[in-house]
Amino acid sequence: MTELPRIVSVDDHVIEPPHLFETWLPAKYRDRGPKPLTAGIGELAYVAGKYQITMDPEGPPTDWWIYEDLKFPYKRNIAAVGFDRDDMTLEGITRAEMRRGCWDPKARLADMDLNHVEASLCFPTFPRFCGQTFAEAHDKEVALACVRAYNDWMVDEWCGDSGGRLIPLCIIPLWDVDLAVAEIRRNAARGVRAVTFSEIPTYLGLPSIHSGYWDP
Repeated sequence: MTELPRIVSVDDHVIEPPHLFETWLPAKYRDRGPKPLTAGIGELAYVAGKYQITMDPEGPPTDWWIYEDLKFPYKRNIAAVGFDRDDMTLEGITRAEMRRGCWDPKARLADMDLNHVEASLCFPTFPRFCGQTFAEAHDKEVALACVRAYNDWMVDEWCGDSGGRLIPLCIIPLWDVDLAVAEIRRNAARGVRAVTFSEIPTYLGLPSIHSGYWDP
């Protein structure tokens, strides 16, 4: 029987490890950068067109990122591997409850072997699809440092020892096109060939792709 070719998966996701910004963010920014926390999660509420989740000391233990005024919890539906469909909910989750390959690159490679996957490109979770978390931050100096720290982690740690099987996907500082170009060039110089970008940037309060603002 002919063996099926192995898959190149271009829509996977990664859960950021708790040491990411402590390790990769320059020391002068760490007190203002994202910090990991494990705390109880409260009830999900829908307020003014947005979901709001609060911390609750009596709630299920959940891993969070705390950054400026943002409290970002990891939920079962974004770390769904290994769970039955009925368990893929908006309940909080800790990394200890996740399959290790969600956040550990060596474990991810082992999972890829089990799943007939040759190579994988992973989108971010805490930074959101294309780095909106940092685009919405108040302190843009720290936000730029966070973008660069995430990309350094993505290239050197998440993908670094994978032999090319984990494909780096970087984010850019969406709020400034010149900074975005500089970050693209910085990463291209070390072999990165992909960045994630909004398909409709006007939904993020950014100029339209038809405006000329984003043109080379």
